[in-house]
Amino acid sequence: MKITFKGDYALKAILDLALHYDSGELVTSFDLSQRIDAPIKFLEQVLLELKKGGFIESRRGNIGGYRLARVPGQITVGDIVRLVDGPSEPIACVNKDYSNCADIKKCIFKGIWQKVDQATSGIIDHITFEDLASQISINQKVLSYSI
Repeated sequence: MKITFKGDYALKAILDLALHYDSGELVTSFDLSQRIDAPIKFLEQVLLELKKGGFIESRRGNIGGYRLARVPGQITVGDIVRLVDGPSEPIACVNKDYSNCADIKKCIFKGIWQKVDQATSGIIDHITFEDLASQISINQKVLSYSI
């Protein structure tokens, strides 16, 4: 699995929208680009892909912007990674339907790549954006402690 810049910005955008989910406010692409340090034109392409994938909604106009289409607890890191950057398998032969290799039946490496895929999927498919937003809230409370 390789996370591209596009994938990284998509993850950061979804996290930012998750942090604003409870307020119900729409987030502009300009504000989002400033907060996640992403080039606006590139971010707009990412947002379009996230919208086509059904993860975000948008409204046009002066009071327009973006928001999550689902609750943050229903969106996993794996969902976004696979949408933007493709399969999480480290190599194509891990897929059970793969048949383009003459060595597939006796390949010693396939078992290793399957374990890598299971470990990766076991992590990214169980971390939701609600979990991540909660972690940020906890970290901010710890950082703002004063005497």
